[in-house]
Amino acid sequence: MASWTAQQNKAFEKALAKYDKDTPDRWYNVAKAVGGKTAEEVRRHYEILVTDVRRIENGNVPFPKYRTTGGMYHTTVCHYTC
Repeated sequence: MASWTAQQNKAFEKALAKYDKDTPDRWYNVAKAVGGKTAEEVRRHYEILVTDVRRIENGNVPFPKYRTTGGMYHTTVCHYTC
């Protein structure tokens, strides 16, 4: 799978907001807005995003552990306010 630049990801987010699931030729329009990607590539990118969000919402992705200055580890929990 080809990598996505930060600019392409931002364009992808904006295009998803503009072209909802009821938009005819949605993936073609999103691909055109992103640039350098096919309709199939943006559709697959969306499917991966949805899968990742579901895994996070279901608690299947552990919170990362960060080392403190004292050498101890702690887990940071963020509930949409970070």
